[in-house]
Amino acid sequence: MLRPAARVPDPGHFDADPSGYEAGRPPYPDALWARLHALGVLRPGLHALDLGAGTGQATGPLLAAGLSVTAVEPGERLARRLAERFPAARLRVARTEDVELPRAGYDVAVAATSIHWMDLDVVLPRVREALATDGRFLVWRTEFGDPTASLTPFRERVAEIVARRAPVVDVRRRGGTAELARALTAGDLFAVEEIDVTRWSVDLDEARVRALFATFSDWNEAEVAAAGDAARDLGGTVREHYVTPLIVLRGA
Repeated sequence: MLRPAARVPDPGHFDADPSGYEAGRPPYPDALWARLHALGVLRPGLHALDLGAGTGQATGPLLAAGLSVTAVEPGERLARRLAERFPAARLRVARTEDVELPRAGYDVAVAATSIHWMDLDVVLPRVREALATDGRFLVWRTEFGDPTASLTPFRERVAEIVARRAPVVDVRRRGGTAELARALTAGDLFAVEEIDVTRWSVDLDEARVRALFATFSDWNEAEVAAAGDAARDLGGTVREHYVTPLIVLRGA
């Protein structure tokens, strides 16, 4: 079961509490980074563009792999925190739709749990122009709840919380991975090289559940508290099963 989006989120939610966002979001799984190493896109000396970088959840591992990184983040507080954590990154405080980028200046572009906030009609041509001829565009996101995993008591409680909401369509959701891949290739600027899915699990205690769910822009304080209460009621620690689909794109 994916984390349902029952209302239109506010992107400013993330910028309000960058420390909370940084502490609440689990890092991307090691298996994802291993796959990127195997693809050859994490070679030292490559130039990477991290779009919607937040507080640097992808920026840090890219730098650690030896790449030079330009991080683009529109939230001023998030960007300030990223600069504190990773001063080696070149920081651009702007939306991807607006930032000035050099032509063919990057070997790799990354949109890590950020593409759903972007206007693809604007962003895709800009990214294609910013990439070298053989550059790759990597798009991934963590889906908080693996639809193939057995339904846990905690996920049942999460579903109950969401079910109490008034149903409002979130216009930003782009459906599943296949639908997103079609959207990313619709303008014939990119072609899918491969789609890879990492399934992983993490144990969260009550405090970490509250911290993580507080980062979800479509969850209010009462719902976050209810999720924390569920973890407490179920023994204090719950095992969450997540999935991180990766779409690897090349210029068409």
